[in-house]
Amino acid sequence: MGDETPIKEQSAPVIPFADVEVLRNVLDGIFIVSTTAMNKPEPGFVQFQGRPAGDGDIFDEVNGRFNPLGYTPHIKKGYGTLTAIIAEPVIYESAPSNYLVNLLLFIITIFSTLYIGALYAESNAEYSLSFTWLLQGWPYSLSLLTILGAHELGHYFAARYHKVPVTLPYFIPLPTPYSLLGTMGAFIKIKAPFKNRRVMLDVGTAGPLAGMVFAIPILYYGLATSPVLPLPSSTYLAEGNSIIYLLMKYLVHGQILPANGMDVSLNQIAWAGWVGLLVTGLNLLPLGQLDGGHVAFVLFGKKARSFFWPVIISLAAIILLTQTYTWTLWIMMLFFLGRQHAEPLDMVTPLDHPRLWIAIGTLLLFALVFAPIPFQIITP
Repeated sequence: MGDETPIKEQSAPVIPFADVEVLRNVLDGIFIVSTTAMNKPEPGFVQFQGRPAGDGDIFDEVNGRFNPLGYTPHIKKGYGTLTAIIAEPVIYESAPSNYLVNLLLFIITIFSTLYIGALYAESNAEYSLSFTWLLQGWPYSLSLLTILGAHELGHYFAARYHKVPVTLPYFIPLPTPYSLLGTMGAFIKIKAPFKNRRVMLDVGTAGPLAGMVFAIPILYYGLATSPVLPLPSSTYLAEGNSIIYLLMKYLVHGQILPANGMDVSLNQIAWAGWVGLLVTGLNLLPLGQLDGGHVAFVLFGKKARSFFWPVIISLAAIILLTQTYTWTLWIMMLFFLGRQHAEPLDMVTPLDHPRLWIAIGTLLLFALVFAPIPFQIITP
């Protein structure tokens, strides 16, 4: 998931007193104002404390009345049992996207994943950069881009359904043989704050759930067509096990692997399925702008920010204890992506019961697909 970069139409340092009166008046009939505070919580803002005049969600009605005046409402819990409506002197607008960038990155990612797939192909006897040689990597490229595409389009269509301005997916190519994956995944960019926690959860979970719909059958087929062979007698790179990956290998081959010097020798499709699980697990880390960060904020609110250092310390401990450095790059990235959580405009409307179970189920999914040691160099 991308960061929120709203376009501000206006930003006044001090709110005019006349605006305060107008804003208070337009709340008549939907919100009973008890107190009014100018320039709170920031200069140019105004805060109304009180109670909704009726039952149900009032955000759409308040937003419809504030927007023509050049303000966007935030609804939060106030003092005691009161509700606070904060008028921000901003209108969030969606800046136009340059779709050529999305297309160019996608095309490069096709070639970078073809490259990794061709390197991985068992039939490769000679290294070449010819188009014919690259086409040998199509099973990996097609399988992985299907999983990643489903993931990002899940976010995209959920955002469009809720009328959240959003970009098309940006794929991140990584055309180097040392990447092992050919891509760093993909992301979309949300251009305005989410309306409430329900919308935030829908958009945040639609991606990993849609991706898993494709990752599981792709992984199953890949494992079913991959042989179980003796482990190499020389130094080799082993993929990490998650709970789902272990269970899938047991389901297909009838045993927990690796065991007794044997393991599955993954073909291109199985490798793409495993990468799909890896990407899902990474995105579900409960931090910041990641999908798991959205779920954590929906469930725990601002307390979700306290997860940052425990997660960072845990990943660092894995590095120290296992002497595998896969998490080093991710720790550096999480310093930028993991600190700030997106916050919906309406923090009062609660989750309904179905969404609460979806949020809990998504946390369970994280536990099932997360591989603590993604890669490990094994020396027999």
